[in-house]
Amino acid sequence: MDRKVLEKLAKTELHCHLDGSISLETIRLLAAMAGISLPQADEDLKKLVTVPEQTESLVDYLKTFDFIRPLLQTKKALQLAAYDVARQAAEDNVIYIEIRFAPELSMDKGLSAADTVFAVLDGLKQAEADFDITARVIACGMRQSPKELTRDLFGQLADLSEAGLAGFDFAGDEEGYPTSEIEDLIRYTQTLDRPLTLHAGECGCPNHIADAIALGIKRLGHVTAIHNQPELIKSLVDNCVTAELCLTSNLQTKAIKEISEFPYRELYEAGAKITINTDNRTVSDTNLTKEYELFHLYFAADLADFLQFNRNAVEASFASESEKKDLLRKIEKIYAAFL
Repeated sequence: MDRKVLEKLAKTELHCHLDGSISLETIRLLAAMAGISLPQADEDLKKLVTVPEQTESLVDYLKTFDFIRPLLQTKKALQLAAYDVARQAAEDNVIYIEIRFAPELSMDKGLSAADTVFAVLDGLKQAEADFDITARVIACGMRQSPKELTRDLFGQLADLSEAGLAGFDFAGDEEGYPTSEIEDLIRYTQTLDRPLTLHAGECGCPNHIADAIALGIKRLGHVTAIHNQPELIKSLVDNCVTAELCLTSNLQTKAIKEISEFPYRELYEAGAKITINTDNRTVSDTNLTKEYELFHLYFAADLADFLQFNRNAVEASFASESEKKDLLRKIEKIYAAFL
């Protein structure tokens, strides 16, 4: 399949982390604002913000984010970062994106949780005005953080749905803090009556996925550990759970050691609701066009498949029903020109 065709395809993305997707140009701008010195050469800077080849686990992968945290401690910085990520997505012909971030990681210098969300929303609103894209925000709780902190933050943010907060997520150290360990937090979040997605099965334990399904969560990030688990795949399909697949980052975190361990084919043949995502554009050095190219190369995914994956993403998105209808019409029209 011609890469130029893949570039032109309309795309939707449900799983993209703000702090892992900021361009080098904007990182330089944010560092200057924060008074932090950076290497002069982009090649050297890229080494600091892109996952190293020797990464052995998710925890190692997450260490890359430590460099970005000090850069995102003001409203202006968060606004610029959000605008930048949405701009990159628009250049990738993404017409709808949900960008997630952890408010607590930008509260080191006095910002409130609401301050951080409003700042990100401001950046996305500007991007929507400048580009042909709809962008929404998901607030993440960090699994490894004190439960009281996450509960308090989510409680403060629950009323921001009218302002544009799309929903919640739990990210971070899944291996050390599995789904079962944060079940009380998940149940509390569900009482807030906001959409919820969850990182599950990124670390090799299928029980994390099973527990999430049992809790009634309808969107799960990664689900990589579902490989060779036919009963669990059946449960995922029977419960209409959408899978947010992230191929490149799974290879980098060693969630899979080789392509044959990635559960795409099993999920596809079972009729699962598959979506394709970048996870972290900068940290993983990827974009959606690259991810589509990999799915075509390794799994022979074709235009009809990509159309269906985008339908799945729109239907599972945290957009309004009217927005979903508009997005589906736009996607169908664009794909019709290629099919």
